[in-house]
Amino acid sequence: MIKMIVKFFDKLEDKVRRKLSHYPIIYAFIGGIGVVLFWRGVWHTADDINIASVSSLIIGSIILLMTGIFVSAFVGNRLIISGLIGEKKLTEKEQSEIETEEIQIKNLQNTLVRLEKKLDHMETHLEPPPEENKID
Repeated sequence: MIKMIVKFFDKLEDKVRRKLSHYPIIYAFIGGIGVVLFWRGVWHTADDINIASVSSLIIGSIILLMTGIFVSAFVGNRLIISGLIGEKKLTEKEQSEIETEEIQIKNLQNTLVRLEKKLDHMETHLEPPPEENKID
């Protein structure tokens, strides 16, 4: 029974996402409403069962820490990764560092363009593959 319900909502989600992905502003608006209504429900449920503010903070923190969402939700993966690789914040970088990064990015883009041209050139000069199982 549960598998059927999960399968139904999985298929429904795929259909809805497929349609809404063509309209990103409407998609974001509907998603925002869903998020607000969800958290409103959580908030009112906590009020209805008389969970105190401190208890909410403790229980919520424990749930977030146990699921691994705490750090990623409040700090973000990009900040964690940039800290691990020792990357400075954009505001801490000097102008010369930013210019150097821009030059490196442009060089990488130029390299990619050259590789694409070489691949295209190679494709045009390759002989077509022999036809297999040709019926005469």
